Formats: sequence, C-alpha cells, structure tokens
Amino acid sequence: MADRTALSSALCYRDPKAALTFLAAGFGFELVMLIEDDQGNLAHSEMAFGDALIMIGNEWTDDHRSPAAIDGKNTQSVHIHIATDCDAHCERARAAGFEIIMEPETQFYGDRTYRCRDPEGHIWTVGQTVQAVSREEAAAVSGLKIEGWT
Repeated sequence: MADRTALSSALCYRDPKAALTFLAAGFGFELVMLIEDDQGNLAHSEMAFGDALIMIGNEWTDDHRSPAAIDGKNTQSVHIHIATDCDAHCERARAAGFEIIMEPETQFYGDRTYRCRDPEGHIWTVGQTVQAVSREEAAAVSGLKIEGWT
C-alpha cells in the first residue's frame, strides 16, 4: 500500500471510472490504486498528485452523492496548488472537458488561480504562487484583517 498523506478528500461520482479518466487528462492525476468487484465495478480508487491523494468512488448512500445527483450542489471544493503555469493548466483542464467558471486571475495574496467544474459538477480551484506577498501587503490591498499569515 502506498504511503498515506495526513488528509485526503474523497469524492463520489455516478461514473467513477470516467472520473479517473478526466481527472488524469485534465489535472495530471495518477491512478495509484484501483479495486474492482468480480463484475468489474469500481469499489475504491485513489489518485495521486505530487504527495497528495484523492479517493474517487461511487455514490454509495443517500448521503454520499455526486453533485450531478443533487442539482449540482457542492458542500466543498478541492484546491490544487501547482508549481508552474496556471494558465497552461487551465487550458489543459478546458481541453479535457472541465467547465472553466473563473478564468486565471492573480489574487491579492500572490497566487494566480482559476476555478473549474468537472463533468459531474465538482468544483475545483487551482492556484500557483506567482509573487511573494506579506500579510501587511495583502491586508492593505484587500482591506481584510488577516491573522496567522507567515
């Protein structure tokens, strides 16, 4: 079994095998575990991105549904932090069928980010640090009170 990260997200999909394909194509995730039942149905899977893991699975109870099953509602989004070229990453996601719901834009805290929705409705944010910004600079630009920034 692969090394475990301290925190992993688990996402439910109506068609988790299709999700494995579009997450690999759009984000460069790598399949590291696939468990299927005797009929070839996905029982559990894990994908890696750098040192992070995400679990991809079926809808399995009334409380574990894809956004596609609940009118596109999300109770969380997943953030991916990348080292280089947020704009190229966005174009890769777009080409793989993700809906870009916020084009890449540099934020007050120094990250360039974009937001997208996968084919089943999960919302993803992708960011790349493009400039070092101090807490004081971010607070001055945003007008927000910021604590705990190092």
